[in-house]
Amino acid sequence: MNVAQERVASDESELEAGAVEEGGGAAEQRALQVGAGLHGQRIDRVLVSIAPEFSRNHLQGLLGRGHVWVDGVVARLASRRVHAGQRVVIELVPTEESRAFTPQAMPLSVLFEDEHLLVLDKPAGLVVHPAPGNWSGTLLNGLLAHHPLAAALPRAGIVHRLDKDTSGVMMVGKSLPAVTALSRAVAAREVKRRYLALVHGAPLQDQFTVEAPIGRDARVRVRMAVVSVGAGGRAARTDVQCLATQGGISALGCTLHTGRTHQIRVHLMSLGHPLVADALYGGKPALGMLRQALHATELGLNHPVTGHALHFRAEAPADFAAAWALVAGALS
Repeated sequence: MNVAQERVASDESELEAGAVEEGGGAAEQRALQVGAGLHGQRIDRVLVSIAPEFSRNHLQGLLGRGHVWVDGVVARLASRRVHAGQRVVIELVPTEESRAFTPQAMPLSVLFEDEHLLVLDKPAGLVVHPAPGNWSGTLLNGLLAHHPLAAALPRAGIVHRLDKDTSGVMMVGKSLPAVTALSRAVAAREVKRRYLALVHGAPLQDQFTVEAPIGRDARVRVRMAVVSVGAGGRAARTDVQCLATQGGISALGCTLHTGRTHQIRVHLMSLGHPLVADALYGGKPALGMLRQALHATELGLNHPVTGHALHFRAEAPADFAAAWALVAGALS
């Protein structure tokens, strides 16, 4: 029996437990008859004694959303005091985080699949891994529905990510040996990843390498920045080729040697060439692009189990292809 379902002997309060249907799924319901020891206490503190496995912040959230009753009347204020003899009831609605690893069927554009490896063409707008603000509807949720055994793998087999608004090819491991091998290959820089980007301005050279460590931006926590290694930056290298420039916008091919968060976006912004429509890093919309103009076009790797050389290419989506054509001509 859960400790929260046992009698609280110190104040003669008594807990009951049950289940109700909430939002189409089962939500546990617990009730407490307030004893002398809890008389006069704030209701949020009483809720902690009812459900000690949840954070006080989460329980206060349930209060505010109307999932707590005192003598049958909804209670919403955390500062409300309870009295001996009152009956407090709470519905323990699952946290958003607890729903993050729930299978959710979604269409997946599969470029390759066997028992060990899945290669996908990710659309722009799809979040890869659950995070605050995106606890459902992510690629991870789709992978759990597509491949139920992914539930037993670290991060459901995801070994690298694309940003939400970046489109293109990415790989996923389907077995533990494959996840381990792919992770090691990425760390050893043995996986070839090539991107196409549209940026503001014209680079001074047709070919160049950006080698600058990347870390969290100390001023804007949702951004990354070029940060010294001593200040927490991690080594990062991007090879860049300028393919065309037209009307103040350049079409670039970028090859990653490392895979830091927002790496291409940060490296190019640090040179004064933010991606078109990349609002986070100062890139203004242009050429009809309403999301960052970045597409993962090629992926090369050795199969994680057989060792066979594999190469994949993802065609650019319509918005990116149309914008690219205005600068560099149609993509072949």
